[in-house]
Amino acid sequence: MSVALATPLSQIVLFPGSAMTVFGLSWQHYQLFLAELGDNRATRLAYSEGSLEIRIPSKLHEIINRLLSKIIFALTEELGLEIVDLGSTTWNREDLDKGIEPDSCFFIQKAGLVQGLNPEMPPNLAPDLVVEVDIASASDRKLAIYQALGVPELWLYSSGRVTILDLRNEKIREVERSLAFSTISAEQLQAWVELWETSTDLAVVKAVRNFISTATET
Repeated sequence: MSVALATPLSQIVLFPGSAMTVFGLSWQHYQLFLAELGDNRATRLAYSEGSLEIRIPSKLHEIINRLLSKIIFALTEELGLEIVDLGSTTWNREDLDKGIEPDSCFFIQKAGLVQGLNPEMPPNLAPDLVVEVDIASASDRKLAIYQALGVPELWLYSSGRVTILDLRNEKIREVERSLAFSTISAEQLQAWVELWETSTDLAVVKAVRNFISTATET
């Protein structure tokens, strides 16, 4: 089946905070679109079994994404954990007919397997933790992609609320505490995000460090 668009994807104009979905595509089409769009772009893609979502993050989207990333870095440093940040790296699995570009993704428990900036990682190796900010589009379809790829944990920001999702089993579950950081609850993440609303990124990072310092002393 051939698919033709009136306008090439690289020429379609999307505004920050908007998204569009193209249906009826093959894996080969998806790969061609990835090559056409290149790496130097603001768009993020999610492909699953013929459907391709294209979105451009808004300013708020990126603020929340970067804030949660700073929280994750502060937690790993304070807890003495290793971390490898692969940002919005494209994760493709042709055998699953799925591919996705997360807002942020991290190797923590498996950080030692990807150190050294080796681009040729095993195809079935998935990040330990993914961050998704749900502003431009709903995350339901993307959650199924992450689950299929083998991502165990996802932090989702949607409608002003942070939730922690456990993707390890057939049914995706919202859980109270992080798998990567057992001392961190969704309630605590929410408090840090709300702190940012009346403060700064640095104030949030300091609050994270103080929380871990206090928790380890008790």
